[in-house]
Formats: sequence, structure tokens, C-alpha cells
Amino acid sequence: MCLASIDVDGLPAVDAELNYLVPMAERPRNYAYEPPVGTPRSNATHEAHRLPIHDVRPVATETALDEAGFGIVRHRSAVRDFWDDDEIRRTYYPEAEALLKELTGAERVFIFDHTTRRHIPGMEDWRGVRQPARRVHVDHTARSGPQRVRDLLPAEAERLLRGRVQIVNLWRPIRGPVQDAPLAVCDARSVAPDDLVPSDLVYQHRTGETYSVTYNPAHRWFYLSAMKPDEALLIKCFDSRTDGPARFAPHTAFTDPTAPVDAPPRESIEIRTLVFHPA
Repeated sequence: MCLASIDVDGLPAVDAELNYLVPMAERPRNYAYEPPVGTPRSNATHEAHRLPIHDVRPVATETALDEAGFGIVRHRSAVRDFWDDDEIRRTYYPEAEALLKELTGAERVFIFDHTTRRHIPGMEDWRGVRQPARRVHVDHTARSGPQRVRDLLPAEAERLLRGRVQIVNLWRPIRGPVQDAPLAVCDARSVAPDDLVPSDLVYQHRTGETYSVTYNPAHRWFYLSAMKPDEALLIKCFDSRTDGPARFAPHTAFTDPTAPVDAPPRESIEIRTLVFHPA
């Protein structure tokens, strides 16, 4: 059995608002740091659309990265303090590398960064702790995926790019169960190419490219309810293969209207990885 053979409408669901890009004539641009004086953080406008977000908890084992662009795995980490960057690099990076090799059959996994997030209502990203991202997006594009390989592994890039390359995020809560600001992922098969809008993500020393996403009523959204720290979500952000596997899975945090008002603030970590298969 796989997710495609399951009656999605029969799964539990919550109706929640997701923030999509309003179509615009100019290229969307977002700053990843406090922009220069007089420059807006973003030139884009987003609008909320209320959609059903289906709970994959009853069928979590049926999710597959190449089928829908996301997968769920049970995995207990030995990390004691996810707010300790040194411990994350020392312990969690090797764990994540081994896990992704096992799950994808990859020859090599290169971890290029991580982000820890804590929801602090009213706090902006660049003022301190990173907040849950609340707009529908994909972290890389058909152009920026290969470029990340060239940027990070220049001496090996052209050889590596002759094989299959994926960019996979490994996301997990670091306290749980998650009720506040859970993460929703869109079935990549329900996304049309025109829904994905190349957008600039401006850092202080470079400009990356991500996909913003415009609304399409065909989109099918999923989340894992009450997610625990020993559960991880894999999200496909790029795949060089164009002959069938899911390539880009939009995702976003959302407000669950059924969550208790005193739900503990979400804390999470995401690891971003290059996943290489032989040519």
C-alpha cells in the first residue's frame, strides 16, 4: 500500500489558513536579515486560504519521499540539548547522515546547515530566535539546487551533478507533542509547475533562490498530529530526476484551530542536506 492508494478524504483533517503568494508582476524578494533602512523585509504580499490539512497519523508508514515528496520515520536521537550547536554537529549530524543514507539508499549525504526554531508570539526572526515559517514555500528551485552543490563542493560539483542529487530537509520537534504551529507539507503530485514562483532570498553575502507558491485548489495538504521528538519528517526540496519522482514539496507552519490555547510553544530543528546517488 502507498499514500496514493489511500482514501485521503477519509483521513482526519483540520481546516486551517495557509499563506500563499499573491501573483505579482515583479520578482518576489525576501530578506533573511534586517534589511537596509527604508527597504521592506519583502516586496511580496501573501493571502490566507482556508484548506483541509489531512492528518497522516493513521497511515504514517505509507508516506514515501519519492511518491509525495515527504516521508515520516520514527527515530530517537542521542542529542541531549538541541540548543547546543556543538552537540548538534557532533552528535546529530552523524545520526542524520546515517538515517538518510538508510532511507534513500544514497551513496553520500552532505549536511550543509541546520536551524532551530522556537515560537515566540510577536517576535520577528531577525530579532533573535528563528520563528516558524508561516508562508507556503520550497527551500530550493530547479536552478538553485545544482548551484548549492557548486557553491558548497566546488571541486567535486560537476562529477556529483552527473548523478542524481536531492536536497532533503530532516525536520523534527525538540519538544512535544506539537500542537502549536505544526508543520504542513503539500503532496508534490498536486502542485502544478506554474504554482512555483522563483523568488530571491537575500542574505548579507549572497542571494539564494527559493520557490514562493501561488494558490491552487488542487493542492493536497498533510501533517502529523501531536508529533513527538522521536518522530522525524523528511521533505523533498529538490530532485535532479525529472522522470517521475516528486521533486518539490511546498511546506509551511500553520495555526491549528483545534489546539488548546495554552499549548506549549513549538520548538523544532531542521537539518538541510545534499543527497547524492552515483551516476
